[in-house]
Amino acid sequence: MAGRYDLTNEIVESPDYKVTETALGTWRRYLYPSGADFAEFRSHSEFMGLPLVHYTRGICPETGRRITAKGVIAVGRKAVGIIAIGQVSAGLMAFGQACIGILALGQAAAGFIAVGQAAIAYHFGLGQLATGRTAIGQLALGGHVLAQAGFGRHVWSGSVRDPEAVNHFRALLKSLLSVFGG
Repeated sequence: MAGRYDLTNEIVESPDYKVTETALGTWRRYLYPSGADFAEFRSHSEFMGLPLVHYTRGICPETGRRITAKGVIAVGRKAVGIIAIGQVSAGLMAFGQACIGILALGQAAAGFIAVGQAAIAYHFGLGQLATGRTAIGQLALGGHVLAQAGFGRHVWSGSVRDPEAVNHFRALLKSLLSVFGG
């Protein structure tokens, strides 16, 4: 007797995915009875065993968890790739709320170059809180620091004006203006 509490065995039965093949890749979708959906796209093209593009959205009906997007270009709540875009991401270039990469842009970013609200960088950090050999922020720590409150070897702040820091940031500004046509 089917009723309100009739449960199907989701472990034994495979989800009824809607699979769509395109010239670029394969879409796999699942619509939950609640209206929530799961979608995954995996490109046919690969580079070093990774799909060129991997995209995920929603909870996988087979695992009950989010799938980590893994590809050259990875997009999903969790993403790992050469270019990774996600709430949590890791890659050479990572973009997201929490990200780690050579170039990391996000709310909490860590990398060689990091830009974010909290930017933890080895070389260049730009953010409200920033670290790096060159650090620019409201609160910054590093070698050459430009900040409201700064700590480091050469600091230019509201209370400290180290000539080495002033020269460093003027040269940095001059080189940026020459690159961007200013």
